[in-house]
Order: sequence, then C-alpha cells, then structure tokens
Amino acid sequence: MDELISILREIHPDVDYETATNLVDGKILDSFDIISLVGEIADKFDVVVSAEYMIPENFNSAQALWNLIQKLQDDE
Repeated sequence: MDELISILREIHPDVDYETATNLVDGKILDSFDIISLVGEIADKFDVVVSAEYMIPENFNSAQALWNLIQKLQDDE
C-alpha cells in the first residue's frame, strides 16, 4: 500500500490519500491522471488494469485501488 500511496503522491502531492474517498467523484483525479496511474501500477505491481476495471469505484480511494491491485494479482 505504501508504494501505491507514493505513486499517488507523485500525481497530486497535496492530497491526503489515507482518508480521501472521492478522488474521481471529487475531480481530484482526471482521466489523464488515471491513465498515468494505470501505467505506473502496471509497472510497479505487474498487473494489467483492463477497461472493465476502469470505473470510478475502483479509483475513488487509495484503499479501493489497493483492493483492485490485490484482486488482479490474485487472479493471475
């Protein structure tokens, strides 16, 4: 999870990712941020986030994103 928080902080260092639950809904992360994030996640965690998983619920919080990464790792 710490590695994920580090990636998120590279995108928007001013956000408290430990408590934020509206990263997409609150327009903190935009589509470009998400594309960058998906690339970083692929490199760091060796998972592929396919289009079916690119929904706001998976990107609204660091915890939701971490849960997605773990699911994708388990599915491999």
